[in-house]
Amino acid sequence: GLLSVIQKLKGSPEQELRIVLLGLDNAGKTTLLKRLASEEISTITPTQGFNIKSVHSHGFKLNVWDIGGQRSIRPYWKKYLGSTDLLIYVIDSADQKRFEETGQELAELTEDESLSGVPLLVFANKQDLVTAAPAAEIAEGLSLHTYRDREWQIQACSALSGEGVQDGMNWISSQIMNRKK
Repeated sequence: GLLSVIQKLKGSPEQELRIVLLGLDNAGKTTLLKRLASEEISTITPTQGFNIKSVHSHGFKLNVWDIGGQRSIRPYWKKYLGSTDLLIYVIDSADQKRFEETGQELAELTEDESLSGVPLLVFANKQDLVTAAPAAEIAEGLSLHTYRDREWQIQACSALSGEGVQDGMNWISSQIMNRKK
């Protein structure tokens, strides 16, 4: 999982990467974060603020900020964007009634100066549910193809089963390696 990604990154001593993990409430952000940290995911409660997970390996520190997605918390998202190296945005692929809302939130985020040029990984989560929209359809609905100022990737996944999560992390690894060149 996350450890293998970090091992690939073996950067200079004390190299740190700041990742902000956002998305609407109930999209699966905390489950995804716990999956990345190889923690138990049987009991997840809604995030009432933020969670931070730091993983140390081979002189590399990956700081992942999971910020709650409730409507009342979203105005504060921008306060956490400074010095972000990568944005992970999680979408509940089965909650099609909220696609427009999540698209508007993502568009606002990517227009923020703090995130200018910051790579974007969209996890199309909950692909294990029969009502989940395919990642390609979500990418089209979000107009990701119009994002010309940054690298982006959409990755179908299930944070619950872990399917697709490593593929997203591999993309993150490639982004970091490309930036180091």
